[in-house]
Amino acid sequence: MTELQTHFGRAVRHLREERGWSQEQLAEHADLNRGFVGDIERGKAMPSLATLAKLATALGVLPSALIARFERAPDGRLAG
Repeated sequence: MTELQTHFGRAVRHLREERGWSQEQLAEHADLNRGFVGDIERGKAMPSLATLAKLATALGVLPSALIARFERAPDGRLAG
């Protein structure tokens, strides 16, 4: 598990929880397997670009906005 995967998973979980959705609901909206969504959120899996786009669309954000949520500078601040 890499730091990148961990940060990405946290960003996905945060957006999902903001919407009040379960992992199953996000999986349904994104046309993904619930177990895979769980693996992403736990930082055990890194999605492909196609999956990133599915997650972003389901969460109602642009893929670039989802990426920006997990890009962190070395001091922990949001990069950019």
